Amino acid sequence: MPTFAIVSESFEFSAAHRLHCPDLSDEENRRTFGKCNHPSGHGHNYRIAVAARVPTGAGSGAFGIGSMEAIVMHTVIDRFDHKHLNLDCAEFATLNPSVENIAMICHGLLAPELATAGVEIDHVTVWETEKTSATYPVR
Repeated sequence: MPTFAIVSESFEFSAAHRLHCPDLSDEENRRTFGKCNHPSGHGHNYRIAVAARVPTGAGSGAFGIGSMEAIVMHTVIDRFDHKHLNLDCAEFATLNPSVENIAMICHGLLAPELATAGVEIDHVTVWETEKTSATYPVR
């Protein structure tokens, strides 16, 4: 029976976003999201940790941390770094770019890329601030 280790690596990107739900009135959006609802958006220095299930034992080791780095850089960082998520990224054209939705989108983008490299994604955690993060999926 194969055994696995969870290998995780962290990355950073900077992006702007605006939290706004079109189903709410402007006043409800301001009440719900406060300064995060500013019409021009606001920015964060995001941190993302990607965790993958990597086989251990004899015959393992074909997936290196360099592979993870290349996949995350190409798939997530190059896509979102120094962008306005609402305006520049198709993934958030109709989806509110909240931290939990960013984590979900990153997981969805990375899962097939990591699978092609021979490993299974376990989870993604995104920190919007030092105090606020979301992990997707929750098991």
